Amino acid sequence: MNKSNMVCDLVTGVCGLAEENELELIDFNKKEKSVDLYYVTDPICSHCWAIEPVIGRFVKQYGKHFNFHTVMGGLLEKWHDGPIDPANGIYKPADVAGHWREVGQYSRMPIDGSLMIDNPVQSSYPPSHVFKVLQKNYSEQIASEYLRRAREALFVFNENISERSVLVALVNQLGLDGESIVSEAEQPIGQQLLNEDFALVKTLGVRGFPSIIIVNKENKGVKIVGGQPLQSYIDGLKQVIDIEELQPTEQPSLPALLKTEKLIFSKEIEVMYDLEKSDVHSFINQQLSPDEYTMHEILGESYIAAQ
Repeated sequence: MNKSNMVCDLVTGVCGLAEENELELIDFNKKEKSVDLYYVTDPICSHCWAIEPVIGRFVKQYGKHFNFHTVMGGLLEKWHDGPIDPANGIYKPADVAGHWREVGQYSRMPIDGSLMIDNPVQSSYPPSHVFKVLQKNYSEQIASEYLRRAREALFVFNENISERSVLVALVNQLGLDGESIVSEAEQPIGQQLLNEDFALVKTLGVRGFPSIIIVNKENKGVKIVGGQPLQSYIDGLKQVIDIEELQPTEQPSLPALLKTEKLIFSKEIEVMYDLEKSDVHSFINQQLSPDEYTMHEILGESYIAAQ
């Protein structure tokens, strides 16, 4: 026995002869992802809020296969005399409230909507400007966290995210200097960055939100418009990568998910872990200790918040 070729297995703890060759060439370079996913959205898009549970799971489990890019679409520059969205019966801000409530009810991602009667959002451009500055100066991850907080503020907690003070507070919540970042977003660079997204949206052939475009290096891809089941996004990704089966990453544990997301609605837990609504409370009790979360209810839907 060649006792110089002994090794202890990290998993089993058993020591014995090494089965691997003494010399092995290893490439530690990270493999470049060959697929880009463009998520075209807007901070005040109710249907984008509705698909958060599905998109959240898709990105968590399949994000290793693509580079994720959030693109701002410019849903509302300002209100004017003509119709904004006649297909949905939206001609003035107050018309939005009923539409939003319907979206919230069928998706079970709660939307209050009364803000659009009492203190309507005048434009989706200010929160989009802030998103672009965060995306440029920090990261896609930080910008996405801001976008999530902005949607919670608008749809659930009835805060006007076109108002400067609200935007400053949202950025402060990220541990950043809200005043300086919002000030930068108000400069010409904010609109310049947004215009670049508008040009990309046009190139991608997008005419509505939410839209997801998945493209490979050969510039071949798929476009998925509107809210779709999880399997539709998986099938689209498989088609672009040209592979029959994709190995998903395991879903994060609920404690890990809550640590990153801060606030999670019942519908998101149901979609992430394949649960029935009736099973969510017992699942939460099994996965989390009482000092890790608080339970809340709003608009008939429950949610947990990190302590």
